[in-house]
Amino acid sequence: MTYLTKPHLHHPTLTRNKVGYTRRDYEGKISTLCAGCGHDSISAAIIQACWELDIEPHRVAKMSGIGCSSKTPDYFLGASHGFNTVHGRMPSVLTGANLANRDLLYLGISGDGDSASIGLGQFANAMRRGVRMAYIVENNGVYGLTKGQFSATADRGSKSKKGVINKESAVDLVGIALQLGATYVGRSFSGDKEQLVPLIKGALGHGGAAFIDVISPCVTFNNHSGSTKSYDYVREHNEAVNRIDFMVTHSEITTSYAPGEVTDVPQHDGSMLRLRKLHADYDPTDRLAAMNYMNERHSFGEVLTGLLYVDSHASDLHSALNTSRIPLNALGVKELTPGSAVLEKINAGLR
Repeated sequence: MTYLTKPHLHHPTLTRNKVGYTRRDYEGKISTLCAGCGHDSISAAIIQACWELDIEPHRVAKMSGIGCSSKTPDYFLGASHGFNTVHGRMPSVLTGANLANRDLLYLGISGDGDSASIGLGQFANAMRRGVRMAYIVENNGVYGLTKGQFSATADRGSKSKKGVINKESAVDLVGIALQLGATYVGRSFSGDKEQLVPLIKGALGHGGAAFIDVISPCVTFNNHSGSTKSYDYVREHNEAVNRIDFMVTHSEITTSYAPGEVTDVPQHDGSMLRLRKLHADYDPTDRLAAMNYMNERHSFGEVLTGLLYVDSHASDLHSALNTSRIPLNALGVKELTPGSAVLEKINAGLR
């Protein structure tokens, strides 16, 4: 229930990090998502990553759009800055905030509908421009808030419970991020905290546009046999569109497997999600090889997880625009209004 809040009192023996915070200090309100939702597991991974990185909560600005995924920033980092934008517009609002105050850590939370449909252009340009942020998509293949229609990431040929076939091609956000110049690209599964936490930590510390696509099954509308985004692998068919008056409580699905291994993770309804974790000697610095390997494993019905690509020498939008080292929101009147002579010089340089 939305009116319930977590107790403010913490046990005095809770472990504190280097900046004096316990893990509980990185939590938010009680989740109102369906029991067993993968999104809650992602929230827990974000909390763990921030605590382990010794990040002061007030240094984080979390942005989101509209959807089940975009509700989740309310469930973590309750003492951080936050802004819930309109549908699909999170990247542009985050870009503006980043340009105004480069001293904050920016965390963008979105969903497959929010980023792959109405916000696809926003997502693409944020990657292309190299906006420094950790962009996390909680990908379940359906529109959960509007009763489970196919989203843009649902695979062609996916069949709903009513027998409707998805005739549209799927949008692969990882492939787009790689192609458009994101300098940190990863994919994971919401139930694999052992892999997801380090990926988030790396994204938060990256110097450019970092993107993580997290398969996060919808237990209510897209968690059945043949689903493409089900609780553990949605390998061929994405199922959705169902009228539901009662939602059965489900437990969280988790998995653990070694680098280089393939695992089949059973879902609540008996279907399987096949995950392949990148092998230990995988080279994540080759963008073209990452794209080829991802497509190769996809042809075998496998979802490749891990850090697919990273550029250790990445730059961001501030470097491209040569902005002031002082955050724009901290500049005074003298710096912002230097006079007509300076304006004339700028105009002359544009002729």
